[in-house]
Amino acid sequence: MSDVTKLIHEYLRHNKKFPHVFCAGCGHGIVLGSLVRSVHALQLQKDNVVIVAGIGCSGRMAAYVDFNTVHTAHGRALTFATGIKMANPELNVICVMGDGDALSIGGNHLIHAARRNIGVTALVLNNQIYGMTGGQCSPATPQGDMSMTSPFGSLEQPFDTVELAKAAGANFVARSTSFHANQLDKLMQQAIVHPGFSVLEALSPCPTQYGRKNKFRNVVDMYNWLKKNTVKVEKQKEGDTRIPTGVFQNLDRPGLEERYVELRQSLQAEE
Repeated sequence: MSDVTKLIHEYLRHNKKFPHVFCAGCGHGIVLGSLVRSVHALQLQKDNVVIVAGIGCSGRMAAYVDFNTVHTAHGRALTFATGIKMANPELNVICVMGDGDALSIGGNHLIHAARRNIGVTALVLNNQIYGMTGGQCSPATPQGDMSMTSPFGSLEQPFDTVELAKAAGANFVARSTSFHANQLDKLMQQAIVHPGFSVLEALSPCPTQYGRKNKFRNVVDMYNWLKKNTVKVEKQKEGDTRIPTGVFQNLDRPGLEERYVELRQSLQAEE
Protein backbone atom coordinates (compact mmCIF):
# COMPACT_ATOMS: atom_id res chain seq x y z
CA MET A 1 0.00 0.00 0.00
CA SER A 2 1.45 3.38 -1.03
CA ASP A 3 1.89 6.29 1.38
CA VAL A 4 -0.89 8.20 -0.41
CA THR A 5 -3.27 5.27 -0.07
CA LYS A 6 -2.44 4.98 3.63
CA LEU A 7 -3.27 8.66 4.15
CA ILE A 8 -6.55 8.26 2.29
CA HIS A 9 -7.62 5.31 4.40
CA GLU A 10 -6.49 6.92 7.66
CA TYR A 11 -7.85 10.44 7.30
CA LEU A 12 -10.84 10.39 4.91
CA ARG A 13 -14.40 9.19 5.51
CA HIS A 14 -15.19 6.75 2.73
CA ASN A 15 -18.96 6.84 3.18
CA LYS A 16 -19.22 10.60 2.46
CA LYS A 17 -20.16 11.06 -1.19
CA PHE A 18 -16.93 10.14 -2.90
CA PRO A 19 -15.84 10.95 -5.51
CA HIS A 20 -15.90 14.50 -4.16
CA VAL A 21 -18.08 17.35 -5.43
CA PHE A 22 -15.19 19.57 -6.55
CA CYS A 23 -15.14 20.32 -10.26
CA ALA A 24 -12.35 18.98 -12.45
CA GLY A 25 -9.35 21.25 -11.98
CA CYS A 26 -10.62 22.92 -8.81
CA GLY A 27 -7.79 23.72 -6.43
CA HIS A 28 -9.78 22.82 -3.33
CA GLY A 29 -8.86 19.14 -3.60
CA ILE A 30 -5.17 20.08 -3.49
CA VAL A 31 -5.78 22.16 -0.36
CA LEU A 32 -7.66 19.25 1.19
CA GLY A 33 -4.67 17.02 0.47
CA SER A 34 -2.37 19.59 2.05
CA LEU A 35 -4.53 19.66 5.18
CA VAL A 36 -4.40 15.88 5.52
CA ARG A 37 -0.64 15.74 4.90
CA SER A 38 -0.05 18.52 7.43
CA VAL A 39 -2.03 16.85 10.20
CA HIS A 40 -0.15 13.64 9.49
CA ALA A 41 3.26 15.34 9.43
CA LEU A 42 2.56 17.08 12.74
CA GLN A 43 1.48 13.74 14.22
CA LEU A 44 -1.69 15.26 15.63
CA GLN A 45 -4.22 12.89 17.16
CA LYS A 46 -7.37 12.84 15.06
CA ASP A 47 -9.54 13.14 18.17
CA ASN A 48 -7.76 16.40 19.03
CA VAL A 49 -8.40 18.00 15.63
CA VAL A 50 -11.61 19.92 14.92
CA ILE A 51 -12.50 21.11 11.42
CA VAL A 52 -15.14 23.85 11.35
CA ALA A 53 -16.49 24.82 7.93
CA GLY A 54 -19.07 27.22 6.56
CA ILE A 55 -21.15 27.02 3.40
CA GLY A 56 -19.72 26.87 -0.11
CA CYS A 57 -17.43 24.62 -2.12
CA SER A 58 -14.79 24.67 0.62
CA GLY A 59 -17.39 23.68 3.22
CA ARG A 60 -17.51 20.15 1.84
CA MET A 61 -14.05 19.51 3.27
CA ALA A 62 -15.60 19.06 6.71
CA ALA A 63 -17.63 16.13 5.42
CA TYR A 64 -14.67 14.29 3.93
CA VAL A 65 -12.09 14.28 6.73
CA ASP A 66 -12.19 11.83 9.61
CA PHE A 67 -11.72 14.36 12.41
CA ASN A 68 -14.17 16.07 14.74
CA THR A 69 -16.12 18.21 12.25
CA VAL A 70 -18.79 20.91 12.32
CA HIS A 71 -20.57 22.13 9.18
CA THR A 72 -22.01 25.50 10.19
CA ALA A 73 -24.06 28.36 8.76
CA HIS A 74 -22.74 30.61 6.01
CA GLY A 75 -20.26 33.14 7.40
CA ARG A 76 -20.47 31.87 10.99
CA ALA A 77 -17.74 29.25 10.99
CA LEU A 78 -15.35 31.40 13.03
CA THR A 79 -17.92 31.99 15.77
CA PHE A 80 -18.35 28.24 16.23
CA ALA A 81 -14.57 27.76 16.10
CA THR A 82 -14.07 30.45 18.74
CA GLY A 83 -16.55 28.78 21.08
CA ILE A 84 -14.94 25.37 20.63
CA LYS A 85 -11.44 26.71 21.33
CA MET A 86 -12.60 28.61 24.41
CA ALA A 87 -14.38 25.52 25.74
CA ASN A 88 -11.37 23.23 25.18
CA PRO A 89 -8.09 25.08 24.51
CA GLU A 90 -6.25 21.78 24.04
CA LEU A 91 -7.97 21.11 20.71
CA ASN A 92 -6.41 22.00 17.36
CA VAL A 93 -9.24 24.00 15.77
CA ILE A 94 -9.03 24.63 12.02
CA CYS A 95 -11.66 26.82 10.38
CA VAL A 96 -12.13 26.26 6.62
CA MET A 97 -13.80 29.06 4.66
CA GLY A 98 -14.11 30.37 1.13
CA ASP A 99 -13.45 33.99 0.23
CA GLY A 100 -17.16 34.79 0.33
CA ASP A 101 -17.62 32.94 3.61
CA ALA A 102 -14.61 34.62 5.24
CA LEU A 103 -14.62 38.11 3.74
CA SER A 104 -18.27 38.92 3.02
CA ILE A 105 -20.96 37.65 5.39
CA GLY A 106 -18.22 36.40 7.72
CA GLY A 107 -15.90 39.38 7.35
CA ASN A 108 -16.78 40.92 10.69
CA HIS A 109 -16.08 37.62 12.45
CA LEU A 110 -12.68 37.37 10.74
CA ILE A 111 -11.74 40.86 11.91
CA HIS A 112 -12.73 40.23 15.50
CA ALA A 113 -11.19 36.75 15.64
CA ALA A 114 -7.92 38.41 14.60
CA ARG A 115 -8.43 41.25 17.11
CA ARG A 116 -9.03 38.75 19.91
CA ASN A 117 -6.14 36.60 18.67
CA ILE A 118 -8.10 33.43 19.40
CA GLY A 119 -6.01 30.28 18.94
CA VAL A 120 -7.73 29.10 15.75
CA THR A 121 -6.27 28.43 12.31
CA ALA A 122 -8.33 30.17 9.62
CA LEU A 123 -7.86 28.55 6.23
CA VAL A 124 -9.26 30.84 3.54
CA LEU A 125 -9.67 29.12 0.16
CA ASN A 126 -9.77 32.07 -2.21
CA ASN A 127 -11.14 31.24 -5.67
CA GLN A 128 -12.17 34.88 -6.23
CA ILE A 129 -15.84 34.07 -6.79
CA TYR A 130 -18.95 32.47 -5.28
CA GLY A 131 -18.42 29.09 -6.89
CA MET A 132 -21.26 26.99 -5.49
CA THR A 133 -24.15 29.45 -5.84
CA GLY A 134 -23.78 30.49 -9.45
CA GLY A 135 -20.61 32.50 -9.93
CA GLN A 136 -21.48 35.82 -8.36
CA CYS A 137 -18.87 38.50 -7.68
CA SER A 138 -17.17 38.04 -4.30
CA PRO A 139 -15.18 40.43 -2.07
CA ALA A 140 -12.03 38.90 -3.59
CA THR A 141 -12.97 39.21 -7.27
CA PRO A 142 -10.29 41.38 -8.91
CA GLN A 143 -11.43 44.75 -10.21
CA GLY A 144 -12.35 44.46 -13.88
CA ASP A 145 -12.93 40.70 -13.79
CA MET A 146 -16.16 39.09 -14.95
CA SER A 147 -18.72 37.25 -12.88
CA MET A 148 -22.42 36.44 -13.08
CA THR A 149 -23.21 39.70 -11.27
CA SER A 150 -20.49 41.76 -12.97
CA PRO A 151 -20.85 40.82 -16.66
CA PHE A 152 -19.00 43.98 -17.75
CA GLY A 153 -16.26 43.65 -15.13
CA SER A 154 -16.27 44.29 -11.40
CA LEU A 155 -16.10 47.96 -10.44
CA GLU A 156 -15.11 47.21 -6.84
CA GLN A 157 -11.67 46.99 -5.29
CA PRO A 158 -11.16 43.51 -3.77
CA PHE A 159 -10.06 42.77 -0.23
CA ASP A 160 -6.46 41.75 0.31
CA THR A 161 -6.87 38.90 2.80
CA VAL A 162 -3.29 39.14 4.02
CA GLU A 163 -3.33 42.89 4.65
CA LEU A 164 -6.75 42.66 6.31
CA ALA A 165 -5.60 39.92 8.69
CA LYS A 166 -2.37 41.72 9.52
CA ALA A 167 -4.11 45.01 10.27
CA ALA A 168 -6.75 43.30 12.43
CA GLY A 169 -4.07 41.72 14.64
CA ALA A 170 -3.63 38.07 13.63
CA ASN A 171 -0.52 36.45 15.10
CA PHE A 172 0.39 34.51 11.96
CA VAL A 173 -0.52 35.48 8.39
CA ALA A 174 0.56 33.63 5.26
CA ARG A 175 -0.41 33.01 1.65
CA SER A 176 0.20 30.23 -0.86
CA THR A 177 -1.57 28.67 -3.83
CA SER A 178 -2.85 25.28 -4.87
CA PHE A 179 -0.13 25.25 -7.55
CA HIS A 180 2.64 25.54 -4.95
CA ALA A 181 1.73 22.37 -3.04
CA ASN A 182 5.06 21.97 -1.21
CA GLN A 183 5.00 25.57 0.01
CA LEU A 184 1.36 25.18 0.98
CA ASP A 185 2.18 22.13 3.11
CA LYS A 186 4.92 23.98 4.98
CA LEU A 187 2.80 27.05 5.63
CA MET A 188 -0.17 24.91 6.65
CA GLN A 189 1.91 23.16 9.28
CA GLN A 190 3.24 26.47 10.60
CA ALA A 191 -0.25 27.94 10.79
CA ILE A 192 -1.73 24.96 12.64
CA VAL A 193 0.86 24.93 15.45
CA HIS A 194 1.36 28.69 15.76
CA PRO A 195 -0.11 30.20 18.97
CA GLY A 196 -2.90 32.73 18.62
CA PHE A 197 -4.94 33.43 15.51
CA SER A 198 -3.41 32.15 12.26
CA VAL A 199 -4.66 33.02 8.78
CA LEU A 200 -3.52 31.06 5.74
CA GLU A 201 -4.90 32.18 2.40
CA ALA A 202 -4.77 29.56 -0.35
CA LEU A 203 -5.36 30.88 -3.86
CA SER A 204 -7.42 28.13 -5.49
CA PRO A 205 -8.56 28.23 -9.15
CA CYS A 206 -12.25 27.86 -10.00
CA PRO A 207 -12.34 26.82 -13.66
CA THR A 208 -16.11 26.38 -13.83
CA GLN A 209 -17.40 29.71 -12.55
CA TYR A 210 -14.37 32.01 -12.71
CA GLY A 211 -12.13 30.62 -15.44
CA ARG A 212 -14.78 30.39 -18.15
CA LYS A 213 -16.01 33.92 -17.55
CA ASN A 214 -12.48 35.35 -17.63
CA LYS A 215 -11.23 33.79 -20.86
CA PHE A 216 -8.95 31.12 -19.49
CA ARG A 217 -8.82 28.49 -22.22
CA ASN A 218 -8.47 25.58 -19.82
CA VAL A 219 -7.50 24.57 -16.30
CA VAL A 220 -3.81 24.36 -17.17
CA ASP A 221 -3.87 28.05 -18.10
CA MET A 222 -5.18 28.90 -14.64
CA TYR A 223 -2.37 27.02 -12.89
CA ASN A 224 0.21 28.50 -15.24
CA TRP A 225 -1.17 31.93 -14.35
CA LEU A 226 -0.56 31.21 -10.65
CA LYS A 227 2.96 30.05 -11.47
CA LYS A 228 3.80 33.17 -13.48
CA ASN A 229 1.99 35.75 -11.37
CA THR A 230 3.15 34.87 -7.86
CA VAL A 231 6.51 35.36 -6.17
CA LYS A 232 7.92 34.52 -2.75
CA VAL A 233 7.68 37.64 -0.62
CA GLU A 234 11.38 37.58 0.24
CA LYS A 235 12.24 37.66 -3.48
CA GLN A 236 9.80 40.40 -4.44
CA LYS A 237 11.49 43.62 -5.50
CA GLU A 238 10.13 47.14 -5.70
CA GLY A 239 7.78 47.53 -8.64
CA ASP A 240 7.08 43.78 -8.91
CA THR A 241 3.31 43.50 -9.36
CA ARG A 242 3.13 39.74 -8.88
CA ILE A 243 1.17 38.37 -5.91
CA PRO A 244 3.52 37.72 -2.98
CA THR A 245 3.39 34.38 -1.16
CA GLY A 246 4.93 33.21 2.09
CA VAL A 247 4.76 34.48 5.68
CA PHE A 248 3.72 38.10 6.20
CA GLN A 249 3.23 38.27 9.97
CA ASN A 250 4.75 36.08 12.66
CA LEU A 251 4.05 37.28 16.20
CA ASP A 252 4.27 35.42 19.49
CA ARG A 253 1.46 36.81 21.62
CA PRO A 254 -0.76 34.60 23.80
CA GLY A 255 -4.14 33.70 22.38
CA LEU A 256 -7.45 34.74 23.89
CA GLU A 257 -8.01 31.27 25.33
CA GLU A 258 -4.63 31.42 27.11
CA ARG A 259 -5.37 34.84 28.58
CA TYR A 260 -8.75 33.61 29.75
CA VAL A 261 -7.24 30.60 31.53
CA GLU A 262 -4.69 32.84 33.26
CA LEU A 263 -7.42 35.23 34.41
CA ARG A 264 -9.60 32.41 35.70
CA GLN A 265 -6.71 30.87 37.62
CA SER A 266 -5.74 34.19 39.17
CA LEU A 267 -9.31 34.85 40.30
CA GLN A 268 -9.62 31.34 41.75
CA ALA A 269 -6.35 31.86 43.65
CA GLU A 270 -7.84 34.91 45.36
CA GLU A 271 -10.82 32.99 46.72
